Amino acid sequence: MPTAAAAPRSVAIPFGRSEAAVRAGRYTVKLTHLDKTFWPTLGLTKGDLLRYYVAVAPALLPHLRQRAMVMKRYPNGISGKCFFMKHAPSPRPEWIEICHIEHDSGNIVDFPMVQNLASLLWVVNLGCIDLNQWYSRCDDVDRPDYLHFDLDPGSGASFDRVTEVALYIREILQDFGISTFVKTSGSTGLHMYIPIVRGPVQKDVWTFTKALARTIASRHPKIATAEYLIAKRPRGRVLVDYNQNAWGKTLASVYSVRPTAHATVSTPVTWDELEHGIEIEQFRIDNVPARIAKLGDVWAPLLAPRGRVRLDQYL
Repeated sequence: MPTAAAAPRSVAIPFGRSEAAVRAGRYTVKLTHLDKTFWPTLGLTKGDLLRYYVAVAPALLPHLRQRAMVMKRYPNGISGKCFFMKHAPSPRPEWIEICHIEHDSGNIVDFPMVQNLASLLWVVNLGCIDLNQWYSRCDDVDRPDYLHFDLDPGSGASFDRVTEVALYIREILQDFGISTFVKTSGSTGLHMYIPIVRGPVQKDVWTFTKALARTIASRHPKIATAEYLIAKRPRGRVLVDYNQNAWGKTLASVYSVRPTAHATVSTPVTWDELEHGIEIEQFRIDNVPARIAKLGDVWAPLLAPRGRVRLDQYL
């Protein structure tokens, strides 16, 4: 049975207590209900979840900084009801930084940002099992710096088929000299990301990704589909989901724990690993910290200024 990885000595989440105030850098974070069971079958608690995020924070935080965070809260763990929350709750610590985003309705939503370990612990303490950040940074919320495909197996499609589609997409993009990064969704499929130079607005990125998804589906109609309506989607196909690139949409971030029976983690993998075969359940709350300690952040290049695609040349 998985057990959560121990936290680094810098921040220790105590065992055997319901509440604690821990020092994370310059800030003190009040943690509550640490002994509440979040995974009944595994016996994992909210405290275990917090310990995991402390362990992976050095690799995770660079992927979250300067981005609005949509909170998906599971206050009673995976067996309880969950709900989405956009506005940062109040009262809140004064050191929680806010991203103010105006929506079409004219409403301005005050999203929290996860800028450091303290704000990460604060968000997870609210019951956020997985983390869902915006694709663009807060200084320009309409211009993302990556695009992605959510490869989702439909009815009758195996994970092996998802892998097959991912490899086809990589092959197509390699013809254009475009590098891609892949991670498990932590649920049933794969996420493929392409780093881009900021410039095109989110709607143009969505339009490009839609066209590419349809091209992929037309070339491999026996295994892939871009049909978004479930009723029209052929059985046994993998959905090349482009719609998650729409403005305001989010996916579970890299290194996010997912609310699944095995406490799986959305984990970056190498293409060699994918070619040799992987399973979603290989990557869990109990072993991903050790993987990062051994391999480092496999997705660190996604954040680098070099190697980004100038998407405007394809629009």
